[in-house]
Amino acid sequence: MSESDRSKATKPVCVLVGPPGAGKTTVGGLVAVQLGVDFADTDSLIEARAGKPIPEIFVDDGEDHFRALEREAVAEALATHSGVLALGGGAVMAEATRALLREHRVIYLSVGLSDAVSRVGLGVGRPLLAVNPRATLRYLLEARRPLYEEVATAVVPTDGQSPEKVAEAVVALLKQPQ
Repeated sequence: MSESDRSKATKPVCVLVGPPGAGKTTVGGLVAVQLGVDFADTDSLIEARAGKPIPEIFVDDGEDHFRALEREAVAEALATHSGVLALGGGAVMAEATRALLREHRVIYLSVGLSDAVSRVGLGVGRPLLAVNPRATLRYLLEARRPLYEEVATAVVPTDGQSPEKVAEAVVALLKQPQ
């Protein structure tokens, strides 16, 4: 990051983390509108930078390459984005990312297997869910839950809730002193 970039550095209002199907992108957009700030999703930032969709990055370049792009996109967004930021579901797997998140207000959107499966469907466009989506999603939920909890400053359950209700809960949390 250049000196001029550092002088423009800021923090997101909040960072949303959670597994596929938690609603990070949908809820993040709603929260941003309610707060009158910009919304960014690191998966979209990665796709823009790579010039291709994430499934193609996985196929063409492999998951390791995708994760490297993800770490870069997350670090840059955490340093420069001043609105609501949603991270991809696997971003918390990187220790460097978890360390950076310690300096931010992080809201973990939790979701159970049943709701996650109904929201992500058969995993179309989600490379890690391409084979046996239900079993893979169960594994991801269990394996990543401790990491989401580690970085979270608050948890908002999303099961059985509309995106609007979840966004209201997030906004209410953000109005509370940290």
